[in-house]
Amino acid sequence: MIRYLLLGILLFTFWGLHAQQSPKNVVQFSGVIYDADSNSVVPYVNIRLKNQTYSANYKGYFSFVCHEGDSLVFSSVGYKKVTIIIPYHLNERKFTAIIKLKSDNIMLPMVRVFPWASTDEFKKDFLTMKFADDDVEIARKNLSSESLRTLVASLPRDGQENNSLSFNNNHNALMNKTGVQVNPLLNPLAWGALIRQISEGDKNRKRN
Repeated sequence: MIRYLLLGILLFTFWGLHAQQSPKNVVQFSGVIYDADSNSVVPYVNIRLKNQTYSANYKGYFSFVCHEGDSLVFSSVGYKKVTIIIPYHLNERKFTAIIKLKSDNIMLPMVRVFPWASTDEFKKDFLTMKFADDDVEIARKNLSSESLRTLVASLPRDGQENNSLSFNNNHNALMNKTGVQVNPLLNPLAWGALIRQISEGDKNRKRN
């Protein structure tokens, strides 16, 4: 009984060594890499095979030579790693696969950034802080006399104001069109008043 057991162990060990030493078939491995959620291609994915590294192109396509039973790891930033094993006993010396990568969402803890380096700086800024005006204070400033004068001096006239000014100018021109404009230099009363003012001014200077 022990003899048969030893013989079985030797045969099993010999078969395992023979299987390990038997050469693996060469396979042309090709495929395209997609995003599992959006079905869009994922470019420039790293493909690692033992100590060798391959890369997909900008369209997500790859093609290289490997062996049956090889384990390949697909990795890309923002995606979870995917491992593919080349099957044995293929009918043809080529293997094609569509690789779909899933997004790897990493939830980072919330970080609060404060502009104060210490508590003393915070207290100083808090005590000197100026509060914003409310609606009543803003309305009071906008309706103050100084603000209104600034607006009158800086803002141009609108269409209604220009229309009123033009109407008044035309009205005054029509009213004075038929009137006689008296020249003060030809008015004897004006000359008499001027002479009287001059004489009274000479008398005041003599008194002084």
